[in-house]
Parts: sequence; C-alpha cells; structure tokens
Amino acid sequence: MMEKEASGEVSVVVPVYNSAQFLPKLVEELETALLTCCSRYELILVNDASKDQSWEVICELSNEHPWIHGFNLMRNVGQHNALLCGIRAAKFATIVTIDDDLQNPPSEIHKLLGKLDEGLDVVYGVPAEEQHNFLRNMASRVTKLVLQNAMGAEIATNISAFRAFRTSVRQSFQNYRGPFVCIDVLLTWGTTRFGALRVSHSPRRDGESGYSLRSLIVHALNMMTGFSVIPLQIASIVGFIFTIFGLVTFGYVISSYLLRGSPVAGFPFLASIIAIFSGAQLFALGIMGEYLARMYFRLMDKPPYTVRTTTLCD
Repeated sequence: MMEKEASGEVSVVVPVYNSAQFLPKLVEELETALLTCCSRYELILVNDASKDQSWEVICELSNEHPWIHGFNLMRNVGQHNALLCGIRAAKFATIVTIDDDLQNPPSEIHKLLGKLDEGLDVVYGVPAEEQHNFLRNMASRVTKLVLQNAMGAEIATNISAFRAFRTSVRQSFQNYRGPFVCIDVLLTWGTTRFGALRVSHSPRRDGESGYSLRSLIVHALNMMTGFSVIPLQIASIVGFIFTIFGLVTFGYVISSYLLRGSPVAGFPFLASIIAIFSGAQLFALGIMGEYLARMYFRLMDKPPYTVRTTTLCD
C-alpha cells in the first residue's frame, strides 16, 4: 500500500484498554492539537478487548467525528500487538502513537513532528519526569536496558510509548506475524535514524495503568527470548564458568589424593557438586526451551491480533 506524502498528514494510533472515561477528553485534546500542526489527520482507536464500555464509546466518537476509526480486537493481545493493528491501518505519511491515559499531553505532538523534520525517521517523546511509582520506574528502566541489546541502538534507553515515525518504515515489518510484538524493535528493522526529545508527562488522572510491574517483567522476558540472544549467551557463559569450576574441583580432588593418600571424603561435598552442575544444566535447558517455545509459536502461525469488527465502512 502506498502512503500519501503530503506534508502535515498524520495518523494517530491509540491502543485502548478500559479507558472509556478518558476517550472523550483524549479526542478533544487531540483535535485541538492536530488542527494546529496538520493539514489532514485521522485517529485510530484500537480496543484491546476492554472490559468496560470502551468500544461503545469508540463507536459513538466515530459516528460524531469522521476522522476517527475504531478497531475492536477479539481478545486481549497487549499494547504492542494492538499498536501493530493500528499502524497497519494508518493511511497518512506520518504515524504518531500515544497512550490513552493522557499522561502524554497531545499538545506535545507538534514537538515530535518538528524533530522528525530534521531528517529522522523515528522520534521518541521522553518524559522530563516520569509520573510512576518507584517499582514501575525501575521495571521500565530494566526493560529499556533489555531493549538496548534487542534493538541494537543506543536510543533504546530513551524509548517511550509516545513516538512519531514515518509510515514508510512499516514496510520492513509489514509481513510480520509472530505473536510476540515489540514495536520499538520492529522499527529498527527499517531504519537507524532515531531521535528523542524531552516532553512533559502528567500524573495519571484516574484509574490504574494497564501496564503493571508484572506485565513489564513479562514484556522484558519476551523481548530477551523473542528478539535477542542474550539468554543463550548467558547460558554459554554459565556453562563455561562451571566447566572451569569442575576442572578446578577435579584438580583439588587429584591433588588431595596425591598429597594425603586418600580421596576427598564426605557425601555433602559430592552432593553439593552434583546439585551445582545439575542446576547449571537445568538453567541452560530452560533457556533453550524458551527459544524452542518461541519457534513453536511462530511455526503455528498464530496471528498477533484478530479484529472482531471496525467502524470503517466496507
């Protein structure tokens, strides 16, 4: 599909999960912001199987505003999978992604678009001061460190859900169908021109974030085994260390026998050595099992999302 190249045409993609109370205000602020910096625009709201009335609100907003399009997913697939759905549906030359909780003010979109015009393909809006709790901030930092290796780009430490990029970049992952999705990694498949700038970050106005500490940890683990070979490298290092440890222990046993005339005594010593090496082997097998599981899921051709219905006319 060919993207339109007209200047100032922007598609905004928002993954929605249990955010019925935020959507009218989000649309109001987005319209105000987009009117000042875009000649044409659209808003794509992807409902990630919300448990509240989010889809009903999306349908109402779509009826009131022709520039709003909604996609209702059949099951909850996660933020990045929902984003992939909206990104593939975008029709304008620039895509902006933003969360549905208004912590990133839409009034900051023009900053990302201005930075994008400096010859970049992807620009992240990095919070000047994150408004999350300590554990959430720490989990987010760990996730970014994991992504730095998976993405192979220094910009990984500055990633955020508030991003702007050229729609042409999606050509590099247009045919991606794996169930584990990381938009930031997929963007690196198409370009190396990344940038970032500081933007304001407001406290959450109401409700709780759909991204818990547990989900961030799971996301980091998925990134490590789905887009990186770090775990396999760790397993190799652990195996090498325990091989050296085994050789040293063997040398100790031989030297003890030669010097004292008797082997090292004691069942606890033997049991400890067996337990250590068994643990190392199970650790390595567990990592290989994770990679085999990822290959298994991809061979199953499980789609990253399935759309139940949309507000678009056929």
